[in-house]
Amino acid sequence: MVGAIGAAGGELAGYDARTGATYAWLVQALVATVNVFNWSELALRVRDGDIAIDLARPVDPQLAYLAGFVGRAIHQLIPRGGPPLLAGALVTGLALPSTPLPYLLGAVSVVLGVCVSFGVWWLVNLSAFWLVELRGVLTLNVVAMAILSGLAIPVHWFPDWLATLAALTPYPSILQTPVDIVTARVEGTAALGELAVQVAWLAGVLLLGRLVFARGARKLVVQGG
Repeated sequence: MVGAIGAAGGELAGYDARTGATYAWLVQALVATVNVFNWSELALRVRDGDIAIDLARPVDPQLAYLAGFVGRAIHQLIPRGGPPLLAGALVTGLALPSTPLPYLLGAVSVVLGVCVSFGVWWLVNLSAFWLVELRGVLTLNVVAMAILSGLAIPVHWFPDWLATLAALTPYPSILQTPVDIVTARVEGTAALGELAVQVAWLAGVLLLGRLVFARGARKLVVQGG
């Protein structure tokens, strides 16, 4: 990040060396919390037939798995997120706001990012109802999420066509938006607008996930039942 910004003359799409380094540290602090790299619990239960147990329970499967996903995120937040921030503070320094509002809005944004990530992973896992081998689908989602969420580089650095493509997906809402809000890159009504986009994506992916899950459950056959 710092090298790219230096090569660009000290500023790139609104990032200088310190804010660019801060972005990198924050992304590393949140990457496990929002779970960019893997979640296949549902797919494995579909493949093994254990999903039948979930369908027999008196709880909504999607909400139950969402609760587990959020609980895992909370558990990961401090032990996985603290060390990168500490390292960043010691090595490069962190360019963070001095007022509480960005952190409050950022906390809401992180929660929404976690839930959007779950919604995306839920949809990917549902392909297990129709596919036998899922490694390719899971890998494609990891690649797409790593690029379009802002993990590799900020979405603001993308060429126009790729930025437009990213905006048509829920991926920036998972990582780029929370970091933008926490660092006060977007403030005031702009921050509220970004939160609204996250809420819209969350509603969309969860609703689509419910529809696809219902369709998959109708065709599911477990031990001839």
